[in-house]
Amino acid sequence: MDRAGPPEDPLHDQAVQMAEAAETVVAAWDQASHTTSPRLSALQLEALLITRRKPGINLTRLAREVGATPPAVSRLCDRLEAAGLLRREPGRSSRREIGLALTAAGNELMDALLARRHARFRDVLSRMPSAERADLLNGLLAFSTAAQLTETDQVRD
Repeated sequence: MDRAGPPEDPLHDQAVQMAEAAETVVAAWDQASHTTSPRLSALQLEALLITRRKPGINLTRLAREVGATPPAVSRLCDRLEAAGLLRREPGRSSRREIGLALTAAGNELMDALLARRHARFRDVLSRMPSAERADLLNGLLAFSTAAQLTETDQVRD
């Protein structure tokens, strides 16, 4: 990764270091996903996680959140529905709209995946000093808040 940045950008080095550290976090996150059954792609898992957080989400909104086109997300949902993990249901605000929800099997799969991810993170965190764990959590929460503000601004545009 190129560490040389514009001299007028004091955040460049921090952004590079953050991106490099985040690769390790993402690798630990993804490691727990490799044992899911049925085997799901990262995009399928992301769609299930979003649907779990936002039951009743429609295809258009899910497509926006995963960064894919509505037809691609519709096909992705077809596969998840065929696997028994997702169901389409009438929308809450309009009968023409279709909402998405996890099935019992989808919820069980997500429960198991999240439990493995939490255990993996707990294992790594157990090797860190307590003060550094607190600093990491505070930093990640602040980063998450800033990222959500950016996403909210983009949705309005």
